[in-house]
Amino acid sequence: MEKVTPRTLSGFMELLPADQIKMERLLSTLRETYELFGFTPLDTPAIESAEVLLAKGGGETEKQIYRFMKGDSDLALRFDLTVPLAKYVAANYANLAFPFRRYQMGKVWRGERAQRGRFREFYQADIDVIGDGKLGIMNDAEIPSIIYRAFTALGLEDFTIRINNRKALNGYFELLGVSERAGDVMRTIDKLEKIGPDKVVELLTGECGMDAKGAGEIMEFVAFAGSNGEKLGFLESKAAGSEKLAEGVAELRAVAEALPRFGVPERNFRLDFTIARGLDYYTGTVYETSMNSHPEIGSICSGGRYDNLAEFYTDRKLPGVGISIGATRLFYVLSEQGLLNGEVSAAAADAIVISMTGDMNYAAQAATVLRAAGVRTQLYAEERKFKQKLSYAGKLGVPFAVIIGEDEQSGGLVAVKDMRSGTQETMTGAQAAERIGEAVRRAAGEKLIKVNQQRG
Repeated sequence: MEKVTPRTLSGFMELLPADQIKMERLLSTLRETYELFGFTPLDTPAIESAEVLLAKGGGETEKQIYRFMKGDSDLALRFDLTVPLAKYVAANYANLAFPFRRYQMGKVWRGERAQRGRFREFYQADIDVIGDGKLGIMNDAEIPSIIYRAFTALGLEDFTIRINNRKALNGYFELLGVSERAGDVMRTIDKLEKIGPDKVVELLTGECGMDAKGAGEIMEFVAFAGSNGEKLGFLESKAAGSEKLAEGVAELRAVAEALPRFGVPERNFRLDFTIARGLDYYTGTVYETSMNSHPEIGSICSGGRYDNLAEFYTDRKLPGVGISIGATRLFYVLSEQGLLNGEVSAAAADAIVISMTGDMNYAAQAATVLRAAGVRTQLYAEERKFKQKLSYAGKLGVPFAVIIGEDEQSGGLVAVKDMRSGTQETMTGAQAAERIGEAVRRAAGEKLIKVNQQRG
């Protein structure tokens, strides 16, 4: 029979065991952070009715979605976690307590052209707070504190959460008389970092139909520099002519003034009028987070406020605010930039029990003692030469080998070999569990991302 060449489709990521363990560390850190802030986990089906997924889609979404027929059913793979959340909240409204705080971490699929760092299958790690009719602005202020906590827990320090408000932008567009083109203008501004100011002006005066004076005023507005306080003052100086602008400034001030009380240092956030978020459903506060030392990576976390999450599924007004972290892309760029901490253990076990006597019963007993103490332990049961067994442990990166020879077995002891230093000591199984457990707890303090790569 002709063999099929094993291959992975373009745009899909498979990791070797050590990297997969680090990827799981990233996901578990995000999960722990989200739960620390009182978010409940949610899991929705990977496959939904295409009608449900495309209710607020169409256009580019329909081009990217993985869609197929199964019998008479028109089905599709979810392309994000927000649309399934909207369906979930609408379907379960009567059984939920509002504000509803959920996090979801799972794979999504988009049939777009695969590029470096962009995938067709990838993990998203989302949080959203959904209100019933109304949702207080302090929820918008708390979101950046969750971003800050998550990234510092991973080991990142030199990052900036950039914050703006779509109402403020739309209010300024009102003053310029371009409200009817606000969506196009917003999407154009959102491209500023990618294409530069000259190209943005070209698009504003071309595709957006603005005159050179109006385009210049918009560029001057979004490029205003200064401290967060000076930027708020600048906005307020222009707010007299627009109720919408005044409302946006008030919300932006509430968020900026609350962030220090949420524990976010001012060095890690700034007001940035260039942040527009091209998606139309954002209506208020918007966020983009980037690594200062690696701006080429782009946004590593984004999101914002929306007025009505589930308008395509229910008449109830369900406003919300949330963020999304593209976990697969984040892991990829961290790895590519050499920012993953080599001191973080990538072994599936803390210890491996190796018997040299052929009597596996005593070895099994020793493994049981270690596991009872919470030490992740593998029992090596294959008949190999001792050197091959140690080589296997080294290849796995297991930090400790628990070796049992005739002397150890007859004395009710084990020999503990530190695989990094090469030192070896004989002790009881209980002592081995304590020694290894203490070393593992110390190592657990290592963060996933290299701190010495960040701002000192």
